[in-house]
Amino acid sequence: MDYQTLRTFADSWGLLFLVIVFVVVVAYTFRPGSKKEADKIAKIPLKEDD
Repeated sequence: MDYQTLRTFADSWGLLFLVIVFVVVVAYTFRPGSKKEADKIAKIPLKEDD
């Protein structure tokens, strides 16, 4: 494999892969029922202050 082949692959399938990963992460974040988990994670930096 040379540079041009890898570049062509990254420009087409790599971009598609990253878009799919982004959509999955956003869907996972905004799914119903994730508010409790997000609130729990948001309090981690303040855990030692209790």
